[in-house]
Amino acid sequence: MEEYLNIAMQNPRLLQLILVVVGVIVILTVKNLIRSRMSRHIKDHNNSYRSRKAINLVGYFIILLLLSIIYRESLGSLTIFFGIAGAGIAFALQEVITSIAGWIAILASDIYKSGDRVLMGGIKGDVIDVGVLRTTIMEIGEWVEGDLYNGRIVRISNSFVFKEPVYNYSADFPFLWDEIKIPVQYGSNYTLAREILYDVAQEVVSDYSDEAEKHWEIMVQKFLIENASTHPMVNIIANDNWVEFTLRYVVDYKMRVVIKDQLFTKILERVESTSGQVELASATFALTRMPPIEIKTKNKINLP
Repeated sequence: MEEYLNIAMQNPRLLQLILVVVGVIVILTVKNLIRSRMSRHIKDHNNSYRSRKAINLVGYFIILLLLSIIYRESLGSLTIFFGIAGAGIAFALQEVITSIAGWIAILASDIYKSGDRVLMGGIKGDVIDVGVLRTTIMEIGEWVEGDLYNGRIVRISNSFVFKEPVYNYSADFPFLWDEIKIPVQYGSNYTLAREILYDVAQEVVSDYSDEAEKHWEIMVQKFLIENASTHPMVNIIANDNWVEFTLRYVVDYKMRVVIKDQLFTKILERVESTSGQVELASATFALTRMPPIEIKTKNKINLP
C-alpha cells in the first residue's frame, strides 16, 4: 500500500486524477443523500421537484469548482488551446450552445417554469421538466378534444425560446377568457334568454371572476396594459338563421373543459324550464308530410 502511495506522490498527474475521482464520488454521494432526505421531509410535489433540481445544480457546480482547484496550474497552458479550438467547437455545437443559452434565459427571465402551460414550437402542453438542453412537455390536444392530455411526452430544444414566440397560459395571469355561443330561435323571449345566460355564468364562474380581478389589478400595475373586466358578459347578434347569444367569461386555464360542461348543462336545463319562451335554434329540417304526386302521360296505352 505504501508503495502505491509513494508512486502516486511522485507522479503529480496521477495524484490529481485520484483526488478528482475521490472528490467526485464524495460529492455525488453527499448530493444523493441530501436529495433522499429532502424528498422525505418535503411533501409538496412542486417544492420537492425544485429542490432536487437545485441540489443537482449545486452538486455540478461544486464538481467544476473542484476540477478548477486541482488543475489550476494547468489552466494557464490550456488557455491558448481552448482559444484556438473555441471557434471550431462553437460552430460544431452551435445548437447545443444556443440551447444552454436558452436554458439560462428561461431561468433568469422567467419565460416559463415547470408546471406552466405553454405553446412552443407548435406543441401545446404542460411543462414537466426544464433541462439544460431540452424542455419536456406533456402534450394536450391534437386528436383529443379540449385541453386534455393525450399521453404523448414531447421534448423541445431550449433554443426555441430565441426562434419562435412562447405562449404562456399561466405565468402572471393564470386565467383565460373563454366563450360559448347559444343559437336562439326568432320569436323567443330574448330578455329571458339573456338573463338565463348571465345567471348561469354568475352561478358557475363568479369565484373565478373575483380571483381574476385581483390578479388583473397586479397586471395593470406591473405592465402597461388597459384595465379589463373579468366579470361575465352576454352579447347578442342576429344572422339569417337565428339570434346568436355569446357568453364571455374568465376561467382557470386548466378548467376550460369542466366549466364549459357545467355551463351548457345548466343552460339547457334552464331553457327547457321556460315552457317554450326560449327555443334553441338548429339547422336541421323536418319533413312532416309528402306532397301529392301527379303523373301525366302523352300516349294512351290500349290493353287487350
